[in-house]
Amino acid sequence: FDSVPPAHYKETVTTILSWIQQSESKLSIPQVKVAEYEIMEERLRELKALQSSLQEQQKGLKYLNTTVEDLSRKAPAEVSQKYRSEVEVIVGRWKKLSSHLVEHCQKLEEHMTKLQRFQNDTKTLKKWMAEVDVFLKEEWPALGDSEALEKQLEQC
Repeated sequence: FDSVPPAHYKETVTTILSWIQQSESKLSIPQVKVAEYEIMEERLRELKALQSSLQEQQKGLKYLNTTVEDLSRKAPAEVSQKYRSEVEVIVGRWKKLSSHLVEHCQKLEEHMTKLQRFQNDTKTLKKWMAEVDVFLKEEWPALGDSEALEKQLEQC
Protein backbone atom coordinates (compact mmCIF):
# COMPACT_ATOMS: atom_id res chain seq x y z
CA PHE A 1 0.00 0.00 0.00
CA ASP A 2 2.94 2.30 0.50
CA SER A 3 3.63 2.31 -3.23
CA VAL A 4 0.08 3.26 -4.25
CA PRO A 5 -1.21 6.81 -3.84
CA PRO A 6 -4.57 7.35 -2.14
CA ALA A 7 -7.75 7.38 -4.25
CA HIS A 8 -8.03 11.12 -3.71
CA TYR A 9 -4.73 11.50 -5.59
CA LYS A 10 -6.16 10.02 -8.81
CA GLU A 11 -9.32 12.12 -8.45
CA THR A 12 -7.20 15.24 -8.02
CA VAL A 13 -5.04 14.36 -11.04
CA THR A 14 -8.17 13.87 -13.15
CA THR A 15 -9.74 17.10 -11.90
CA ILE A 16 -6.62 19.21 -12.45
CA LEU A 17 -5.90 17.74 -15.88
CA SER A 18 -9.49 18.35 -16.91
CA TRP A 19 -9.32 21.92 -15.62
CA ILE A 20 -6.00 22.55 -17.41
CA GLN A 21 -7.40 21.19 -20.66
CA GLN A 22 -10.52 23.37 -20.43
CA SER A 23 -8.42 26.42 -19.58
CA GLU A 24 -5.99 25.75 -22.43
CA SER A 25 -8.98 25.55 -24.77
CA LYS A 26 -10.26 28.91 -23.53
CA LEU A 27 -6.85 30.48 -24.04
CA SER A 28 -6.42 28.95 -27.48
CA ILE A 29 -9.34 30.97 -28.84
CA PRO A 30 -7.79 32.93 -31.69
CA GLN A 31 -6.99 36.46 -30.62
CA VAL A 32 -8.93 38.77 -32.87
CA LYS A 33 -8.26 42.48 -33.05
CA VAL A 34 -11.35 44.06 -31.56
CA ALA A 35 -12.23 47.71 -31.88
CA GLU A 36 -15.05 47.61 -29.33
CA TYR A 37 -13.97 48.40 -25.81
CA GLU A 38 -16.93 46.55 -24.25
CA ILE A 39 -15.96 43.28 -25.94
CA MET A 40 -12.40 43.70 -24.75
CA GLU A 41 -13.63 44.34 -21.20
CA GLU A 42 -15.70 41.15 -21.32
CA ARG A 43 -12.71 39.12 -22.51
CA LEU A 44 -10.58 40.62 -19.73
CA ARG A 45 -13.23 39.65 -17.15
CA GLU A 46 -13.16 36.10 -18.52
CA LEU A 47 -9.37 35.97 -18.25
CA LYS A 48 -9.45 37.38 -14.70
CA ALA A 49 -12.03 34.74 -13.75
CA LEU A 50 -9.71 32.11 -15.18
CA GLN A 51 -6.88 33.52 -13.06
CA SER A 52 -9.08 33.25 -9.95
CA SER A 53 -9.93 29.69 -10.87
CA LEU A 54 -6.22 28.98 -11.28
CA GLN A 55 -5.63 30.15 -7.72
CA GLU A 56 -8.44 27.92 -6.47
CA GLN A 57 -6.92 24.89 -8.20
CA GLN A 58 -3.51 25.65 -6.64
CA LYS A 59 -4.52 23.69 -3.52
CA GLY A 60 -4.97 20.51 -5.57
CA LEU A 61 -1.58 20.94 -7.22
CA LYS A 62 0.06 21.37 -3.83
CA TYR A 63 -1.68 18.19 -2.65
CA LEU A 64 -0.29 16.27 -5.64
CA ASN A 65 3.25 17.46 -4.93
CA THR A 66 3.00 16.56 -1.25
CA THR A 67 1.52 13.13 -1.97
CA VAL A 68 4.25 12.30 -4.50
CA GLU A 69 6.93 13.41 -2.05
CA ASP A 70 5.45 11.15 0.65
CA LEU A 71 5.16 8.32 -1.86
CA SER A 72 8.76 8.71 -3.01
CA ARG A 73 9.98 8.15 0.56
CA LYS A 74 7.99 4.91 0.97
CA ALA A 75 7.71 3.34 -2.48
CA PRO A 76 10.34 1.71 -4.69
CA ALA A 77 12.28 4.08 -6.96
CA GLU A 78 10.58 3.05 -10.24
CA VAL A 79 7.10 3.52 -8.76
CA SER A 80 7.88 6.90 -7.23
CA GLN A 81 9.56 7.99 -10.48
CA LYS A 82 6.38 7.14 -12.40
CA TYR A 83 4.28 9.38 -10.16
CA ARG A 84 6.94 12.08 -10.01
CA SER A 85 6.99 12.18 -13.83
CA GLU A 86 3.20 12.41 -13.92
CA VAL A 87 3.22 15.38 -11.54
CA GLU A 88 6.10 17.05 -13.41
CA VAL A 89 4.05 16.96 -16.62
CA ILE A 90 1.06 18.48 -14.80
CA VAL A 91 3.21 21.18 -13.16
CA GLY A 92 4.81 21.98 -16.52
CA ARG A 93 1.44 22.46 -18.19
CA TRP A 94 0.27 24.44 -15.16
CA LYS A 95 3.20 26.85 -15.35
CA LYS A 96 2.82 27.26 -19.10
CA LEU A 97 -0.90 27.94 -18.72
CA SER A 98 -0.27 30.39 -15.91
CA SER A 99 2.31 32.36 -17.89
CA HIS A 100 0.09 32.41 -21.01
CA LEU A 101 -2.78 33.69 -18.90
CA VAL A 102 -0.70 36.52 -17.44
CA GLU A 103 0.62 37.37 -20.91
CA HIS A 104 -2.89 37.45 -22.42
CA CYS A 105 -4.15 39.73 -19.64
CA GLN A 106 -1.23 42.13 -20.04
CA LYS A 107 -1.60 42.31 -23.82
CA LEU A 108 -5.33 42.84 -23.60
CA GLU A 109 -4.92 45.60 -21.01
CA GLU A 110 -2.31 47.28 -23.24
CA HIS A 111 -4.63 47.06 -26.26
CA MET A 112 -7.51 48.46 -24.22
CA THR A 113 -5.36 51.43 -23.14
CA LYS A 114 -4.29 52.07 -26.75
CA LEU A 115 -7.89 51.80 -27.99
CA GLN A 116 -9.13 54.22 -25.36
CA ARG A 117 -6.34 56.68 -26.20
CA PHE A 118 -7.16 56.34 -29.90
CA GLN A 119 -10.88 56.90 -29.24
CA ASN A 120 -10.10 60.02 -27.19
CA ASP A 121 -7.76 61.34 -29.89
CA THR A 122 -10.39 60.65 -32.54
CA LYS A 123 -13.01 62.53 -30.53
CA THR A 124 -10.65 65.50 -30.14
CA LEU A 125 -9.81 65.46 -33.83
CA LYS A 126 -13.49 65.36 -34.84
CA LYS A 127 -14.22 68.32 -32.57
CA TRP A 128 -11.34 70.26 -34.09
CA MET A 129 -12.47 69.37 -37.62
CA ALA A 130 -15.98 70.62 -36.82
CA GLU A 131 -14.53 73.91 -35.57
CA VAL A 132 -12.39 74.23 -38.71
CA ASP A 133 -15.42 73.47 -40.87
CA VAL A 134 -17.36 76.30 -39.19
CA PHE A 135 -14.38 78.62 -39.69
CA LEU A 136 -14.04 77.73 -43.37
CA LYS A 137 -17.72 78.35 -43.98
CA GLU A 138 -17.58 81.82 -42.44
CA GLU A 139 -18.02 84.73 -44.78
CA TRP A 140 -14.75 86.19 -46.03
CA PRO A 141 -14.15 89.90 -45.35
CA ALA A 142 -14.22 92.38 -48.17
CA LEU A 143 -10.92 93.05 -49.95
CA GLY A 144 -10.59 96.57 -48.65
CA ASP A 145 -11.12 95.62 -44.97
CA SER A 146 -7.49 95.07 -43.96
CA GLU A 147 -8.27 94.85 -40.23
CA ALA A 148 -10.74 91.98 -40.79
CA LEU A 149 -8.30 90.29 -43.16
CA GLU A 150 -5.53 90.46 -40.53
CA LYS A 151 -7.86 89.02 -37.89
CA GLN A 152 -8.81 86.15 -40.19
CA LEU A 153 -5.14 85.54 -41.05
CA GLU A 154 -4.37 85.19 -37.32
CA GLN A 155 -7.20 82.70 -36.96
CA CYS A 156 -5.83 80.65 -39.84
